[in-house]
Amino acid sequence: MIDLHTHSNASDGSCPPGEIVARAAAAKLTAVALTDHDTVGGVEEFLKAAEAVPELEAVPGVELSTVFGGRELHIVGLFIDPESAELLSFLEEMREKRRERNERIRLKLASLGYPLEKDDPAFAVTSDSASLGRPHFARALMTHYGFPTMQSVFDKLLKFGCPAYVPRQLPDPARAIEVIHAAGGAAIWAHPVYRQRNERAWARRIMKRFAPLGLDGVEAYYSMFGPPETALVTELAALYGLELSGGSDFHGSNQPEIQLGLGAGGLRVPDELLPPLRRCALRRRQESWQTRN
Repeated sequence: MIDLHTHSNASDGSCPPGEIVARAAAAKLTAVALTDHDTVGGVEEFLKAAEAVPELEAVPGVELSTVFGGRELHIVGLFIDPESAELLSFLEEMREKRRERNERIRLKLASLGYPLEKDDPAFAVTSDSASLGRPHFARALMTHYGFPTMQSVFDKLLKFGCPAYVPRQLPDPARAIEVIHAAGGAAIWAHPVYRQRNERAWARRIMKRFAPLGLDGVEAYYSMFGPPETALVTELAALYGLELSGGSDFHGSNQPEIQLGLGAGGLRVPDELLPPLRRCALRRRQESWQTRN
């Protein structure tokens, strides 16, 4: 089994990148990808830790947030070069927008009677390139204001429609795809459908639009998917010539119901998905080199 969608404490997960490697090895996965939100701050530690586990393939990745049709789309980059100048420049733009959003959230919380200091320990991140977001606010609010869980904070204050919610300024998916390709990676549409909705038309619309623009694949295996969702995504991916991917969206103790490699318990991402994705990334890397030279 493999897991190509995980998060460390470089973004909104709870585990250090090296711990993700250790957990993947303990779970006897053959490959694991670190795909933190809008940052590659944990990739160096992740790859270094994996050197001690030769039976485990560590895939450097990133998850980029975009918007289309009034909805967020997350594009995962797999097999990226974490030192790509184009990628690092894009991520710095994203971080600056996050900083602006975070300050607006902090001011809203203060106006609602939940003041937080900028130097609160809950806002500590692993590096200058790490990604601070709403989960850090949720942890601070749990510490200082007695909220029992992160979900309770989101439900009262931070999720869409709540009084401290601030919308994000996000790029178009096509730009994220271009940046991932410039970094020599394969661009994958993450968690494309939701079980509680009939999303065939939406999924088909996105694949039809972005496959010609360079989208390489789509997650057909995901923690919240059952057989119907996997079958739907697999069918549409074949229609538009897209590769399949999959992962747990592991966040450690921040989402304790999701286990690395197993999701909510029933996830099994087949090993055979990895070679086509690796070949796809190699092709994108060659194309990027040819463009620059």
